[in-house]
Amino acid sequence: MTRQRRNIALLATAQALLLTNNATVIALNGLVGYALAADKSLATLPVTGWVVGAAATTFFASLFMQRFGRRAGFTLGALVGIVGAMVCCLAIHVGSFWLFVAGTTVFGVYNAFGQYYRFAAADAATPEFRSRAISYVLAGGLVGGILGPNISKWTVHLLPAAYLGAYLVLVVFLVLVLAVVWRIEVPAPPPAAAHERGRSLAAIVSQPAFIVAVLAGAFGYGVMNLLMTATPLAMGVCGHPYSAAATVISWHVIGMFAPSFFTGGLIARFGVLQVMLAGVVLNLVCVAIALAGVDVANFWAALVVLGIGWNFLYVGGTALLTEAYRPVEKARAQGANDLAIFLTMATSSFSSGLILERNGWQTLNYLAIPFILAVGVAVVWLMGRRRPALAA
Repeated sequence: MTRQRRNIALLATAQALLLTNNATVIALNGLVGYALAADKSLATLPVTGWVVGAAATTFFASLFMQRFGRRAGFTLGALVGIVGAMVCCLAIHVGSFWLFVAGTTVFGVYNAFGQYYRFAAADAATPEFRSRAISYVLAGGLVGGILGPNISKWTVHLLPAAYLGAYLVLVVFLVLVLAVVWRIEVPAPPPAAAHERGRSLAAIVSQPAFIVAVLAGAFGYGVMNLLMTATPLAMGVCGHPYSAAATVISWHVIGMFAPSFFTGGLIARFGVLQVMLAGVVLNLVCVAIALAGVDVANFWAALVVLGIGWNFLYVGGTALLTEAYRPVEKARAQGANDLAIFLTMATSSFSSGLILERNGWQTLNYLAIPFILAVGVAVVWLMGRRRPALAA
């Protein structure tokens, strides 16, 4: 196995473990919050804490890895994740809502570092293999989509305190993360890059490609997070059992990452903007399905389509972003991109519980439409700007 393929395989394994943990907290954070919170409209605040923890550290994570390397950064993220998971366990044991929010916030730091697995894949791959490498690493999340919710179904009542067993299992998976990331050997940037300053952050973020890439990543993730976070709560309100909600979340995560086996190939064949536009269309289809009814089948189909649409926007946005920066600029560019994503996610996750509690599931879906359309307009705008160059 070549060094490139070995690194891609290890990063895909780390991604699988990341999504095993993330799929578990996606399925359970809102439910644990609902069980512990006196004010039920704050039920999704632990999800928001998880996102805020990532948002607050994502730029630091990028700069840390630029200085100390990908492996050191991924190790630090996993160690902090262990601390966060243990705080969550303590909070569930003592029945403290605010301690649980604190634990999920600390756990979010692990997610911030883990989001750079895809960029590490881009670093480790040759230019012609880059979009496929990103896709293959994200495809590792398919394993997490299957394992996370299913393991949570088995462990949610494993101990006398409901949910405690599921959060203890997160620690076990984080120990496995440490074993995997210590074998990753992403090449360091060329020595000359250390002496170059590159362009200012303002110059980087003002590029059309950067703007569209960030908009697709932030709004694509924001809409996905808005609907996904509310789904277990909405299904509970509709009388569906947790096992059904866990299955829906599992299939949603599969929808998010299974397409990664071929998204890179689609980008190579049809172009990155065309694939991103398909993601916009799929997001609109998701909303239409969700508005059509509240049976388990509606939730399942809507979330699967939402996952595929997110994949096209996220992989496409990541590939497009790599066109907008030079090697010496990647830490700032990647950090700014993920900061925008996490800030949008924090807003959408907090809004999700409030809107669901006060206005209902249908209103939540209607509110997603303008953001989806904004991404569509941006992608079409960039297509128009690039058409003369392509014709030439």
